[in-house]
Formats: sequence, structure tokens, C-alpha cells
Amino acid sequence: MALDDRKKKILLAIIRTYLETGEPVGSRTISKIEGLDLSSATIRNEMADLVDMGYILQPHTSAGRIPSDKGYRFYVDQLMAEKEQKLEEREREADEMKDMLVEKADRMERLLKQVARSLSANTNYAAMISAPRYNINRLKFIQLSRMEANRIVAVIVVEGNMIKNQIINIDEPIDDETLLKLNMLLNTTLNGMAIEDINLSIISKMKQQAGEQAGIISEVIDAVAESIKADEDLEIYTSGANNIFKYPELADNERASEIITAFEEKKQLTDIVYETLSHSDEKGIQVYIGEESPVANMKDCSVVTATYELDEGIHGTIGIIGPKRMDYDKVLSTMKKLTNELDTMFKKN
Repeated sequence: MALDDRKKKILLAIIRTYLETGEPVGSRTISKIEGLDLSSATIRNEMADLVDMGYILQPHTSAGRIPSDKGYRFYVDQLMAEKEQKLEEREREADEMKDMLVEKADRMERLLKQVARSLSANTNYAAMISAPRYNINRLKFIQLSRMEANRIVAVIVVEGNMIKNQIINIDEPIDDETLLKLNMLLNTTLNGMAIEDINLSIISKMKQQAGEQAGIISEVIDAVAESIKADEDLEIYTSGANNIFKYPELADNERASEIITAFEEKKQLTDIVYETLSHSDEKGIQVYIGEESPVANMKDCSVVTATYELDEGIHGTIGIIGPKRMDYDKVLSTMKKLTNELDTMFKKN
């Protein structure tokens, strides 16, 4: 006699009920289980077959049934098969998520570089655009993946799907199951949390749950804190710095050199970004003329900036740097059109 799907469902229902109650299980009890949709008579007939097949026992004539060793073996084998299947599914989902997010980050980088090139070409001035800055600092996803025997990579995603990768060196190799458990622990605990809310109590509890892998938890928390610090990691893409030489008032060696250096090192450009983002609630275009510039080396220039927005209040800055006699009408029209296009584009993605 074969153990068909209906018998399997009834057998699993008997075993699970017995594990919960410790009492012999009758057909009426099983018939009340949601989703089984079988009559008591049908269940009694199937239970009789399961007794004959050795999967369940009837300790007394008038009593319900309890699992036999053979029944327990079937249950454990089923459980292990389900766990293995779920493990594989989660690994596939995690890999798909990581690939999707990395691909999205690459697309955004290419887009921002193209925006900077187009802006400088259309205006004949120097142009810059910053990658979106995540002011909210909330974690969205963490994925640990093996790179080599003693190295893993932590892919850290924060609101707005901004991604940072951090290499973590480990003393001893860890297997796939341990890696999955660490991923589940990190994401169950940290998803949706702001970095400032991850306190010592939370970290201590996670390390206790991680056991021998507590060191990896510490490394990941450090990586999270480092990745969310936007100041030194702010990406700024530039184009058209050499356009400065087209304007005589800026083209002398010292002035041009200072502006070109600012574009090459990009450090001073962060001042423009932060100055613009500090006014991001105004949702407008800012124009800094001469001495108003937030960058000392650009006091002979005009700097026009605007803020574009991703979902969830995440902002970036567009900037155009040129002479004080720039074509303001054209620049302002270009900036307005571009910010609208970027806002629409990002909100669709």
C-alpha cells in the first residue's frame, strides 16, 4: 500500500498534533484542522491504513493514535527536506536581491555621469552632480556572501537602495548554512533601524545569538557604521572643468588652476553639496554669485545649484560653475528641466 498525498497529510497532522498535546489523536480532532477538508469517516479509514502500514499506533482500543518510530522517521525526513528546500530558496532570493541592487547601483552611476557630461556640453560651463545622500540613515538589507575561504563581503543597503560593499576578513572558513543564519540574524534584527538606534544591548544580544561567529557581527556593525557615514564617502561626478579656460576672466593660470584643482580633488565640492542640501526643503534653485560662493576658490565665479530627490526624502545636488556673466536664463531653465526629469525618473524606478 502506497503512502499517497492524502495519507501523508493526515499522518503529518497526527504527528504535529501529538507533539503539541502529548495526547492520542482521534479522527474528529484531525477533521477540524484548517485546510484538510476531509470527513471524520474518511480520516478514520486512512488512519486504519496508516496503522496497518506501521506509521501510527493505537495504544488502547478506544483511544486515538500516536506516532510509531516509523512515523517519527517519516516526519523528521520530511522536516529536513523542507528545511533544505527553504535554505536553497532563501539563498536564491538573497543572490537575486544582491544582483538586482548591484545592477541598480551601476545604472545610477552611469546615469549620473551622463547627466554631468550633458550638463557641461549644453551650457559650456563646468558641471557636477552628487550621488544621492541618505539623510535618514536606515538599514534596508544586509547580505553576507563568501568571496574566498577567509573573506566575505557585506553588501549593505540603506533607504533609497544606496549600496555599500565592505570586505570582512575571517579567521576560519564558514559554511553556507552558518552564512545563511548570520544573514537571517542581521536582517531580522537590523532591518529598518537607524544606525543611531543600534545600541550596545542590541549588539550584545546579536553576538550572543551568533555564538562562535560573534566577531563577524562586530565587523558587520562597524561596516554598517562606516558605510552610512556619508561625509567622506560622498560620490561627486564632474564634467567640463576645462570649459573654464573659455572665459578670459577665469583663464589666468592661478584662478583656473584653483578651480581645476577643486574639480579634480572634489573635496571642496562637498561644501557646495552640503550647502545646497541644507536648503533642500526650499525645493528651489540656489544661485551663488562671487563672494556668496560656499567655496573660497570660486569667488570669481557664479555657482548655480539645485536639489533632486529620490523616494523617501533622499537628495542629491546638481551644480553648474561658470563666470559671473553666465547665461542665467539658459542655466536656470536647464536646471529646472533636469531636476524635474530626475525626480520623475527616480520615482518611477
